[in-house]
This record gives sequence, C-alpha cells and structure tokens, in this order.
Amino acid sequence: MEVLGHLPLGAQLSVADMDLEQEMDRPYAYISRMVYGWEGPKGTDIISLEDPENPELIYEWRIENQDLHQRTGGMDVKHFKWNDRYYLVQSLQFGQGGPNTDLGAVILDVTDLPDASTVREVARIREPDMPGGFHNIFIYKHQNDRVYLFTTARAPGALIYDLGMIVDGDLENARVGMVPVPESPMGRGAGRGYHDFYVGYHPDTGEDRFYGGGTGGYYIYDVTDLENPELRITLTGISGVSYGHTFTPSPDGRYVIAETEYQYAPLRIFDLQPALEGEVTNVRSPISAFTADWRNLVHNHEVRWPYVFVSGYLDGLQIFNLQDPNNPVTVGYYDTYIGPTVEGRPAMFNGAFGVDVRNEDGLIVISDMSTGVWTFKMDGFQGWNGEHWGQPNISSAQDWDNPVVKRPVSEEDD
Repeated sequence: MEVLGHLPLGAQLSVADMDLEQEMDRPYAYISRMVYGWEGPKGTDIISLEDPENPELIYEWRIENQDLHQRTGGMDVKHFKWNDRYYLVQSLQFGQGGPNTDLGAVILDVTDLPDASTVREVARIREPDMPGGFHNIFIYKHQNDRVYLFTTARAPGALIYDLGMIVDGDLENARVGMVPVPESPMGRGAGRGYHDFYVGYHPDTGEDRFYGGGTGGYYIYDVTDLENPELRITLTGISGVSYGHTFTPSPDGRYVIAETEYQYAPLRIFDLQPALEGEVTNVRSPISAFTADWRNLVHNHEVRWPYVFVSGYLDGLQIFNLQDPNNPVTVGYYDTYIGPTVEGRPAMFNGAFGVDVRNEDGLIVISDMSTGVWTFKMDGFQGWNGEHWGQPNISSAQDWDNPVVKRPVSEEDD
C-alpha cells in the first residue's frame, strides 16, 4: 500500500461516510460531517483530489443553527448527474427537541466546482410522518434511465425517490415506491426496517436488483417495476445475525458480502448459486468469512471483484481478494487510527468509516471518524473494469451517460 495524502478534518468522531466522483475531470470527494462524539459540525465537506497527494477542503455546507439540532447530523452522502448537471445528496438525522426532525436529506448543485461560490442548495426532502431523518442512502441509475434515491427511514422498508423529479421541481410527487422488509419473528408492522443496501443490474435475469440488510437478515428484490418490488432471495436464520447491515454483491450477483454491526462480527461471504438456480429461496450458511482482528469490527465495503475494499473501523483500510471465495486473502492494509478510545462512546466505533474506489485509475479514499480523509494506491491496482476479470462491468459506480449494457447470450442448439 502507498499512502498518497492525508487531510485531518477536526474533532474526534466528527467524520462519517463519503462518496467519490468517478470522472477524472471531476476530482471531488464528498464527506459527511456528524457529531458522534462531543463536538463537530453537521453537514458536508467537499474535498478536491486534483492532487491526490494534497487533498484540499474547498467547500463546507452546514445546517443552519447547528447547536439547536439534536443527534448526529450528516451520515451518508452520494452524488448523481441529471440533465448535464451534477448534484450531491447528504442524508441527515435530527432528533426530537430541536428543529428539522422531519428532514431526511438536502440536495446541492455542485456542477460548477471547483468554483465553490456556485454551490447552491436546490431541495430538501422531508417526511413529516417519519421523523428522525435518513440514515443510509444509495443512488442508482435504473435501466429505465431514471435516477433513484433509495433511503432508510423510520419505515418498514426502503423509500424510493425520483431524483430527476426533485431537481426539476416536482418534490411533491417524487416518492415513487418502497421496498418492504418482510415480516418475521425479528420484526413485524412498523418494528422493522433496513440499515443499508445496494442496487445493481443483474445481467442473468435482466432485472434491477435491490440488496438490503435489515431486520432479520438480508433480502434481494427485483425492483425493475418500482411500484411492485418482488422478493427473490432471502438470507435469514443465519447464526449470529438478527439484523443485517452493509450488503454488497459480486458484479454477476452470485456472491454477496454481508456485514453485521456488532463487536467480533466478521464479514460473511455467501454463495447464492443454489437460490439463483431455483433450488432454494433462502440461504443461511456462509461459505467463508473475513476479519482483520477478531476483537474489532469490520464496517463498510466496496466490491471491485475480486477485491473487496473495507473501511474497518479500528483496523483502518483493509483489502482482501475473493478469487477463491472460500478462502479470502488479505492483500493490503493501512491503519488510519491508532488513537485512544473516546470516553462515553463504544470503543470499536472509531477509525475508518467510509471507503470508495475510483475505477478509472484505482484511487482509494477512506473517511476516518477521527483522523479525516486519506488517499491510497495499491501496488498493481491501476483501475478496475469488471470485464478484465471475466465479470460484468458493474459496481456501485454509476454510468450516468450510457444505458445499461445488455449483451445477448447465445443459446446452444438442441
């Protein structure tokens, strides 16, 4: 591993998740700012990575009257492109006893960066009937060419918003669906929800698929028809899992990497082939697992098959190889936090929080809760295209300008 650059961002436990633009001529990272410790801002930082060895803070967005707002503030952040303009969505969580308890996200127009004076707020997404805001979000360009925001909320499922409608001024009608969490002994009625999710195209079926972790485990839906999501596969009854967290598939959708948010929990790797072939509908046994240090907890991850890039809290950046999914192998690591625990906060929730990878050149970026932003390169990893590894070129990185590639599959003669 090579450390390229580092930019501290302030108080301990004041940095949350992050997102990295993919276009080389837009070298920007977006960093969520929160108060998980005892001080810090609530909003978003924009970092220029024009020179990855010298990250530069070029813009700060903050909620007005920060001290009046309860709870953490910013948590997750994603960007998107619509009608040749670029936007970021910052999820927000504010609690009772202060303003904006119904505010889930703010949308900023960031088209004309690096001129920070041009950044402007274009919309706020509110859900008065679901106070508490949005925790995690994911933005997906659907095969219908619309761009959708999937969000967690105080709801029995993931809410779906049409972002094009919002930035074009039709916020009132922009919520277009919800992906439900199936009822189970772990949760019924309003007592169930998602924590995190991923949405991607599934080439073998031609479906847009939702991969969600939440109450009871993990769930995979067909969301091609957003008004009528169809449950395809469940991963429930897993030993040690009552509530799923980050859940990410391989580019072809055969394997999934699943996280659970408690100390000592590893990342579990599952093979979905029996379910994809129709032999079963529920998969409950992992084929392997990965952890950097059994005493800690691995967190978010990005899949660039066969590599999995992990923000591992106290274990920093971790990278492992899944060429043999039954035997994950660590190929790189760097500890971004070696400081003390913070009094009054769980010791394992510190260090590397978010991770992203720029496919064009292989730049790796970590957001650390206490030490800020880090940039890395891994020896031999100069970028990623799934087809170079015999996989579809599918990852969390969206292709805003081109439709989904649907290659025909030849059929054998009878």
